[in-house]
Amino acid sequence: MHGVLPGKPRATPQAVCTSQWTQKRLIIYIAGNALVILDGPAHLVQTIYHDDVSLLDAVAIDKDTGKIAVLGQSNVYVYRPYGLEEASLKWSLQFSFTTDSNPAPSTLSWGHSEELLIASVDLRLYRTSDTCDLIWQRLLSSPARVALQSPDGSLIASIAQYDRLVKVWRRCSSGDGNVQFDYGYLAHPSIVTGISWQEKQDESHNGKHVLYTLCADSKARVWVSIDPHGLQVLQIWAEIDLLASIQPRHLDECVETKDRYVFFIDGNDFKTAVQSVQASGEQSPVLEHLVEAVQTAPDLCFGGLLDIFDPSSRKPRFISRALWTGHEGSIKKIIRTNGGRAIVSRTDGNESLVWKQSEESDAIALRRHSSFMTPNHIHRTCVLDGGDFVANLYHEYISIWDATEFASQDVASCRYELDGNPLCLILLAALDTSPSTRYIATISSSMTGLVWRAKLPQLEAANGCFHRLTASIEQFCTFDLGHHSDLAYVLPVDPAGSIPIVSGFLDTFSKDIALSYTTNGVLCTWAAKVDTEHRRVDWLATAKVITGISQPSLASGSSIRKVALVDAARNGLTIWDTSNAQLEYGKQYSAGESIQDLDWTSTPDDQSILAVGFSHKVMVLAQIRYDYLDRRPSWAPIREISIRESTPHPIGDSTWLGSGSLVIGAGSQLFVYDKFVASHEEGVKELSISKRDNAVVDLFDVVSLLNGPLPMFHPQLLSQCILAGKLPLVQKVIIGLHRGLKYFTDGDALDSSLSIPIEEFFEEPQQTSLSNSRILRVDDDDYEPDTVTEDVALSLNENLTKKSIPYLSSQEKFHLVDLIECVATAEKHRRSMDENATRFLLFFRRYMLRRSQRHNDAFGITWREIAWAFHSNSQDILADQVSHHFQGRMLWEHAKESGIFMWMTDINALRAQFEIIARNEYTKTDERNPIDCSIYYLALKKKAVLIGLWKMATWHREQSTTQKFLSNNFNEQRWQTSARKNAYALMGKRRFEYAAAFFLLAGDVRDAVNICVNQMQDIQLAIAIARVHAGDESGVLYELLEEKVLPLAAFEGNRWMASWAFWTLGRRDMAVRSLITPVNNLLDSPGAPSQEAQSYLATDPALVVLYRQLREKTLQALIGASQVSPRTEWEFVMQIARLYDRMGCDVLALDLVRNWDFLKLPPPNQRTPKPLADPRKMLRRRSSLVVTDLPSPKSPMALKTPAFKPPPSKVFEEPTANSLLDSFGF
Repeated sequence: MHGVLPGKPRATPQAVCTSQWTQKRLIIYIAGNALVILDGPAHLVQTIYHDDVSLLDAVAIDKDTGKIAVLGQSNVYVYRPYGLEEASLKWSLQFSFTTDSNPAPSTLSWGHSEELLIASVDLRLYRTSDTCDLIWQRLLSSPARVALQSPDGSLIASIAQYDRLVKVWRRCSSGDGNVQFDYGYLAHPSIVTGISWQEKQDESHNGKHVLYTLCADSKARVWVSIDPHGLQVLQIWAEIDLLASIQPRHLDECVETKDRYVFFIDGNDFKTAVQSVQASGEQSPVLEHLVEAVQTAPDLCFGGLLDIFDPSSRKPRFISRALWTGHEGSIKKIIRTNGGRAIVSRTDGNESLVWKQSEESDAIALRRHSSFMTPNHIHRTCVLDGGDFVANLYHEYISIWDATEFASQDVASCRYELDGNPLCLILLAALDTSPSTRYIATISSSMTGLVWRAKLPQLEAANGCFHRLTASIEQFCTFDLGHHSDLAYVLPVDPAGSIPIVSGFLDTFSKDIALSYTTNGVLCTWAAKVDTEHRRVDWLATAKVITGISQPSLASGSSIRKVALVDAARNGLTIWDTSNAQLEYGKQYSAGESIQDLDWTSTPDDQSILAVGFSHKVMVLAQIRYDYLDRRPSWAPIREISIRESTPHPIGDSTWLGSGSLVIGAGSQLFVYDKFVASHEEGVKELSISKRDNAVVDLFDVVSLLNGPLPMFHPQLLSQCILAGKLPLVQKVIIGLHRGLKYFTDGDALDSSLSIPIEEFFEEPQQTSLSNSRILRVDDDDYEPDTVTEDVALSLNENLTKKSIPYLSSQEKFHLVDLIECVATAEKHRRSMDENATRFLLFFRRYMLRRSQRHNDAFGITWREIAWAFHSNSQDILADQVSHHFQGRMLWEHAKESGIFMWMTDINALRAQFEIIARNEYTKTDERNPIDCSIYYLALKKKAVLIGLWKMATWHREQSTTQKFLSNNFNEQRWQTSARKNAYALMGKRRFEYAAAFFLLAGDVRDAVNICVNQMQDIQLAIAIARVHAGDESGVLYELLEEKVLPLAAFEGNRWMASWAFWTLGRRDMAVRSLITPVNNLLDSPGAPSQEAQSYLATDPALVVLYRQLREKTLQALIGASQVSPRTEWEFVMQIARLYDRMGCDVLALDLVRNWDFLKLPPPNQRTPKPLADPRKMLRRRSSLVVTDLPSPKSPMALKTPAFKPPPSKVFEEPTANSLLDSFGF
């Protein structure tokens, strides 16, 4: 934390006290209704608020016990310390009580033996050791202004308002229940302004009690108890003329003043200070003089020390170490300027303070600039011109405040009438306006608004003097943004990124200035342009996002197209990218964590940072690169700031400064946290930024490392290169890294590009082939391999595990090791596999590696990998590889992980593989239970095999009944009915897989498939059964794809799944379009998509690779691509380029926009409904191979026919048991 502004001390005689207790210098003061405890000038220990009083009046600390007494109106609070031995010093309430004095007490003092004196119209002495007991009380003639006990508690000195007599009370007896005091007077020639007792001294001191008094005659007097048994308790010892002793340092007589300010430094404190300077090792002649002075035990000092007492010093004698200022009331709102150089903090009582960012690096980040108090409630505030002016919006008028002076002045106002309640106050940027003109807008709850033109007062030179021109504000225009009956709120966006340049154009590239959201969760961002010529403001809705979040409670947007939204329960946070209308992050906090505030800022290179405020903490989230391979969140917490240890008051508001510091307002205090983060914090320690445990790193540097371009050898960039068909380039990078790490040691610099020219990413694949590259040879004697073999992978991975690699976290290094092993495996089989098979095998192998190492984030093969294998011509090799990975013992769970029954297109090979699954399911346990394989054999229509297995299951209690039941002819209606009854009974027992098997036995494939989808939640098993039992052109499969798979793909936004389903249905034109268009739009689905469908993960950059591949594969796919408008295709390509950039793969984004080929479509005015005679003419590359497949598909969805009628099912044929049982070795 860079600093704290702990609150404004009360202007009362006993608002501040200090003491050296247990070798700690404690400073305690009161601010409003808060008790502030510090153990140094700027180190806050604790803040204690008193909600039952509005203001506190006095505070005192017991120098012996550390107890603190606080007085607020008629209430007295006594706190005792705890946690000293645990090095966690805090104070807790021991007891509190209320006095019946009228007027309320205003002074209190500690004495000996935990005795507490409270004074008002009477003096009351309490003993507070265990309980609070009143032991003495005495009525006064006038209410006491100050009453202080001597250190030993034997004397009390008190004065009244405007009193010239100091009344000194002397204790006569101190027995329990018999405390008595007599008193005397110390006369002064004028009003006594202050009194103070000297602290305890050693035995050599001349007097037992010493009292200092200050008088309005500019003299300080010292009173000493020379004769404790005399008539006068104290006698005058010395008198100091302050006017003569403290001379002004200037020669200008016209400013001479008689005001003198004196404070007392106790001799013990003076001694401690000198000893502290000695311990620092500083040497000075003045220090020697001070050491000698300490030895004389001085009684009174007016008063590092060396400059104060050095008469030759001409530099400032006092240096500011801390600033105790702020509010007296609780902070409600903090508003910043666009540049973040100034803020305005406002309380519930309409007290506003203007703060400016300090330019000094060693000073606190904020300095108080101005203040103002308004009688009326402020609805909204806008800070202008770096904090020099403030616009306040009230219920009926708007006013401009000049904050250039310490006390702000209201310089202009304008009344207004508006339909609805004003929701925001926004500063509008204008082109070609005078330096003093500002345009300010408000938008109401009816989406109408006003714009005012303000003329700010400027300095003008006239006759050699400067004077300020008169300020003015007038209504400029009105506007209407359209009625929204369900509007929830409109608010200005947080300024982020570079300062917007006013271009004079209003388009989607304009900076956002406002955000509106409805009760149905529809976000809309707005940009505006001021038209001074026609006296109007033009508005443009730059983005609209349907979030599906009902009744959002909080929202905040940034000017660089990021919006955070909080749900109605205030514990669900979502972050949206409005430029692509996609969800980037979602987090559900616990029910006890209620989100109260959202604040945006950004790094200089426009990387977004969000502060999420809770009641007593702020979580700082930073955007990180998109990750489509591990599907990690695109936002991460990098810092947690908790104020609970400093104050119990909940956070009122927070905001970012332009420097990256975060200002948090809680109660009457402002906490300023700088942008430096400890390297051991959770979000930073994985980055390997610093090796020192206590090192700090710049927040902006951390966020820049989490974003921006990746090094060539980063696993995410290499993975995307593989998907983009740049495997030769990936091999070149890996071998370059292998060469670079041979002689690399920790601390060495590593070229992020590995000396590979960036042009390699833009060339055709054959130009980047390894056979043409000579970069792999270092010299003739040190030959490097041309490809990534398994030996190269093993050697490189040994180096990676042993060395600390720049730019890579430990997790990313592990991903790179995985990827290198996968590339080596793919290279081994490269000649027998096409590119799509390589893509599948790489990521299947990666998944299996992570699964074998039991990683929690290891998830199965996705529909992206299924799509690659589905469109591969090397499926037989892939099937062998998958089977080999499972040691030839593939079970259904393994098949599901690999997606093999989704991507195999040879129906005979599919059924053969399904039979292998059936056999393995049967033999997976020693008991060999036929129930485990029933669904598989019945899907294969091999009931005879199942009967044979039941014959051998003599141990099973259901053996005889099941065997007998299976022996019946299920072509007959009664046995089909019996099988269905058994299926329903099994469903009632939640034995869903076995129930599906009985539906297959009854010939009800559709019911079996529905159980797999609805009850078992296994859509892959449903598809596999439909394909194996009825074939790829069956009505059951088509119905399953159309009614289950495609709606699920639309709900999840899974374009890979949708493309696979359309291609299987024979709708290859739709398969291509679904890659580029949201599936929900293609199906006209009545249901709203899920948040998962709106996630950035739904638009995978690899979609563009498959899209380009499929559109050139068949005529039907090419025609489907031609149905995509050029504008849609251009937006899709640009979106993918932005995603590449967000992933850190800038070179791939540049490659995409540089080398993308758009179809050569005829101009719009020449298009006709007739199809082209030869669609292949749309391709720019004549060499592309396009397969003719124009016959219409058989799917009812494609034919747009009424309800689907499945074809009659084939006759159930039961093979003999002897023909298949040999496979089991029976």
